[in-house]
Amino acid sequence: MVENALTLKEVSIGYDGITVLSGLNLTIPRGASLALVGSNGSGKTTLVKTLAGLLPVIKGTLEVLGDTPGRQPLRIAYHGQFHPNAFILPLRSIDVVMMARYPFRGFFRRLTKEDNNIVRESLTFMDALELSEKQLNTLSGGQKQKVFLSYTLARNADLLLLDEPTAGLDVYGVNLFGKLIRRLKTEGKTLLVTTHSIKEASHCDYVLLLASRVVAFGTPAQVLTPANLLETFGLVAQFSGNDLLIMDNHYESEHE
Repeated sequence: MVENALTLKEVSIGYDGITVLSGLNLTIPRGASLALVGSNGSGKTTLVKTLAGLLPVIKGTLEVLGDTPGRQPLRIAYHGQFHPNAFILPLRSIDVVMMARYPFRGFFRRLTKEDNNIVRESLTFMDALELSEKQLNTLSGGQKQKVFLSYTLARNADLLLLDEPTAGLDVYGVNLFGKLIRRLKTEGKTLLVTTHSIKEASHCDYVLLLASRVVAFGTPAQVLTPANLLETFGLVAQFSGNDLLIMDNHYESEHE
C-alpha cells in the first residue's frame, strides 16, 4: 500500500486552543505538490506549523507521512518565514547549511565527505556558493532566503513544508526556486508551498484556497476559478488565453 504524505480528517487547528481553521479534509499522495493560497491571516502558516509538529492539533485526525506530526523529523524539512537566529549568531552561510546535516550525524560527530558534498551542491544549486564564507547577518533579505533554501535542500527530506519561500527573492531567485521545485518533483519529493501567487499555485498538483476557512480544494483547474478567487481575496479574476488577469474592486487589471 502506497503511503500518503498528508491525511487530514475533520481537522481543526489554531493557537492556545483557539481555532483558526476547521473542517480540514484532504489527502495528498506521496510525490505530489500542494499550494496553500490565501491572504495574510488566512491560516496558511498555522497549518504549516501544525503539519511540522510545532503546533498541536485541536481536533480531528492528522497524519504526516503515516505518523503523528513531528514524529519523523529526519524525513521532513520545514522552511519558515522567520529565522530570528540569523540576525544574532555570527554564523557563516555555509555553517547554516551544514546544520541541515547534523541531525543525521549528531552535533558531536564530524560531517562526512558526502555531507559536505550535499552542502556545497545545495548552495551551488541556489547560486549561493559565493556567499559561503560571508556572515549571514551581513546578507540582504534575498541572499538570506537563498541560504535558507539551500539549507532546506540539504536536508534531503521526503516532505518539504515551505512557508512563503519566494519572499524577498528577485526575479532570478524566483526562477531558481521554480527550478528547485521541478528538481524535487522529479526526485519524488512531496511539496507543500504557501504562496500569494496564483501563477506559482497553478504549477502544483493540488491547491487549497484559504480565507480563515476552506474555500476550495482540488486541482488548479478545479480550484483557481474567478468565483473562488473572489471569495478568497476579494478580487475579481478572469482568464485571457493562458494568462490569469486579477482585478481589484476598481477593476484595474494586472498580470499575476
